[in-house]
Amino acid sequence: MKIIVDMMGGDNAPLAVLEGAAQAVKEYGITVVGVGDEALVRRTAQENSIPLDGIELVNCTEVIDMCDEPARAIRQKKDSSIVVGLNMLKDGKGDAFVSAGSTGALHVGASLIVRTLKGVKRPALATMVPAKKQAYLLLDCGANVECRPEMLAAFAVMGSCYVNKVEGRCSPSVALANNGAEESKGTPMLKEAHQLLKTTPGVRFVGNIEPRDVPGGEVDVVVCDGFTGNVILKLTEGVAKMLLGMLKQMFLANLGGKLAYLLLKGSVADLKHQMDSEEYGGAPFLGARQPVIKAHGSSKAKGIKNAIRQAKICVENDLCGTMQSALDELAAAQKTEE
Repeated sequence: MKIIVDMMGGDNAPLAVLEGAAQAVKEYGITVVGVGDEALVRRTAQENSIPLDGIELVNCTEVIDMCDEPARAIRQKKDSSIVVGLNMLKDGKGDAFVSAGSTGALHVGASLIVRTLKGVKRPALATMVPAKKQAYLLLDCGANVECRPEMLAAFAVMGSCYVNKVEGRCSPSVALANNGAEESKGTPMLKEAHQLLKTTPGVRFVGNIEPRDVPGGEVDVVVCDGFTGNVILKLTEGVAKMLLGMLKQMFLANLGGKLAYLLLKGSVADLKHQMDSEEYGGAPFLGARQPVIKAHGSSKAKGIKNAIRQAKICVENDLCGTMQSALDELAAAQKTEE
């Protein structure tokens, strides 16, 4: 299996990407095709004693920056690591693409270069979010700010497939993020989406879920538009960071706190592990014809390694093929209703 990796994407590139790729090659038995400034990557590997065994390098002369306008960058920077990597994926020179670079450029590139599955207008950005009972899949979490009801139904189908194939959960539950649990709550679009989800084949829809109940982790998939999802994701990250910081201050405040920390050290470590987004690696663009994984921009080696692991599981389980079959079933059911 060959996983194409953007060596120039993210705040810590290329060092963290190289470290994560080397760890992935060693642990998962895959080949990594690193796309980027070959001279810089080789120099970084040499300076940090990182082995390049199992890593093939493809040279690129351009990089898409976070401040670049996504559509223009995809059109104009043809020799950038993102464009070259996505074209390699489209041409069958790799099985999946992983990048910690610009989310907007990846979204545009996945749509225009890799293309989307039949029945999908634009891919949805999905991510596993740590929660009390178990992590849940949130989609869309930023790719599509405004969505129609049928888009949310497609997200539900793709989210169910992902949680089943990648996380190994049978008959995953799906909820619609709303400002109330009752069917009558929400905007006209959400009310229509609720009714549509009740009859969507292949989806175990359990109704609306209020934002205060989302962190409980009682459902497997939370569906929403990209604006709402991005707010939920960033608020969750902010609250988690704040609480862990307050906990640290409490333990360091006095001798009693330090003694309490020694007694609770194992539990605190478990909590930090549970809330660590790097454990899940990245966010897949569900709806792309081939696996495209967006690692967090601030990813360190562990985050890159786990994003590559995520890509490997997607390929092994033919996630895109399974999603296309499920979407075909949804389209057939909607056509019958008409």
